Amino acid sequence: MSIGTKPLTPKTLLAKEVCKQLQAYLSEPNFMFDLCLHINGTTYQQRVWQIIQAIPSGERSSYAEIAVQLHSAPRAVGRACGANRIPIVIPCHRVISKNGGLGGFMNARDGNPLEIKRWLLRHEST
Repeated sequence: MSIGTKPLTPKTLLAKEVCKQLQAYLSEPNFMFDLCLHINGTTYQQRVWQIIQAIPSGERSSYAEIAVQLHSAPRAVGRACGANRIPIVIPCHRVISKNGGLGGFMNARDGNPLEIKRWLLRHEST
């Protein structure tokens, strides 16, 4: 948020709950989201997202490790991560390259999305 920009007031119960839980996560990195959100995706994407949601805060998994669980390929896991439209709730930032590199985030391999991924990983390691 830019300095001087006022946040919008949530207008629905769901929006209020999302804001409440995001604030809780920002205050406590181990906070577990408990939102009833349904995100459309292929069966494969849903399976990847389910595995990602099981990665505890402060821990990491690799695209390759997830691919092995699904009898798939790391790039396919990466594409499913990129299709995730709620990347804090479904924490794709916890998925990194096999060699320990960041990999991508939000369909980007550089720039602001990777800075966000770095911040989220630091936030959760405190």
